[in-house]
Amino acid sequence: MRRNQLALVGTLGIVALLGTTRCGSEDPGGSTFPPGSGGSGHADAGVGGASAGHGGSVNWGTGGKAGSAGHGGSSSGTGGSIATTGGSAGSGPAGAGGAGGAGGSSYNFPDHACNHDPPANAPLPAAYPAYSGGACPTLAAGTNNITSSGVARQLQLALPANPPPQPGEKLPLVFLWHWMGGSGQSFINNAEVQKAVDQQRFVAIAPESGGSSKPPFRWPSTLLDSDARLQEELVFFDDMLTCAAQSIPAINHNCVSTAGVSAGGLWTAQVAGRRSQYLASFVSMSGGVGGGVAKPWANPSHRLPGLVLWGGACDQCSASGFTIHFQDTSKALESALAGQGNFLVECVHSCCHAEPPFEAPPGLSKYAGMWDFIFDHPYWLGAGESPYSGGIPFQKGLPHWCGPGPGSAPPPGALQCPGPAC
Repeated sequence: MRRNQLALVGTLGIVALLGTTRCGSEDPGGSTFPPGSGGSGHADAGVGGASAGHGGSVNWGTGGKAGSAGHGGSSSGTGGSIATTGGSAGSGPAGAGGAGGAGGSSYNFPDHACNHDPPANAPLPAAYPAYSGGACPTLAAGTNNITSSGVARQLQLALPANPPPQPGEKLPLVFLWHWMGGSGQSFINNAEVQKAVDQQRFVAIAPESGGSSKPPFRWPSTLLDSDARLQEELVFFDDMLTCAAQSIPAINHNCVSTAGVSAGGLWTAQVAGRRSQYLASFVSMSGGVGGGVAKPWANPSHRLPGLVLWGGACDQCSASGFTIHFQDTSKALESALAGQGNFLVECVHSCCHAEPPFEAPPGLSKYAGMWDFIFDHPYWLGAGESPYSGGIPFQKGLPHWCGPGPGSAPPPGALQCPGPAC
């Protein structure tokens, strides 16, 4: 079987995605809402103050100081002024002070690089492209329908729900392209995306494959796919990006990324290379370029950092007499990136074409470190610049078998591997 033959990946079942950022009081330096203030007691005289004051309002998060006590009623009440049959005037007590307000809460935004303002004169992403369908539909959490290039398409959208997006919050946006036998919804489910979105505060869009024709690998990333079909799918990306930004004002224009698995990994490299004017970073998981199978890297003008992951020399998939070798395509991608001055993190496990064996950091989703790679690389970083250049911050959740640059991944050692999935 020739290594450069085109493979039908069948049901490519590896799933992954990433990043970590913590919310709440554990995140130093986050922006906070002010504590609530105490209310006031009833001011009128009478038989005591009529009501206690209202406490401070409550915002999402933790912390904040208790509100001050309310003020008491201002004067004693006055009894009946005229006695009838021996009745005498009486007096009422002063109104009781209002109860102290409940402590106002604060919400800490995640303190990652994407939440920082870009430096003066830093490169900024291009303006959002025009929607091909005229007026954008309103996108919301769950399944969404959208017309792109005159064709009905679908996408899955995950938004933070607990708490929902807060005033002033900036949310990174990540596109997730599914594998051969998967779907946008299975990506959301298998990669614990909703859990990650709630914990690490971002928006995820998982498109469903489709379009005017069905490519052999679900996405038009191979040498078999016409340029017209490639452009149709790129316009689908443009339309989703623009309509998401219109529907969700909290989306951070400086932190848009694309990630894909297997067939989706081949496609995400095409999106990264051809839409770098909008993208801050990308993640290829058992994807890549070239290898006699995929289209080449497109040499974008904006250099963007990438995370390139695969399952070692045995990472391959065969169907109907064809085989794709993901080590070849991943190394071809690394070579193109390094040759053009792009920073990359290399992650190589030993589980072949299976779900990458990540271990979830305590309390976070299992691909937290991969999400955090995205959030630590905003658009405005200089060419080849990365906070990971001096070493991988493994405490954020990336596995020990990752390293900065081509050929840097250390031996993975013994791993608990899930079963292969093609």
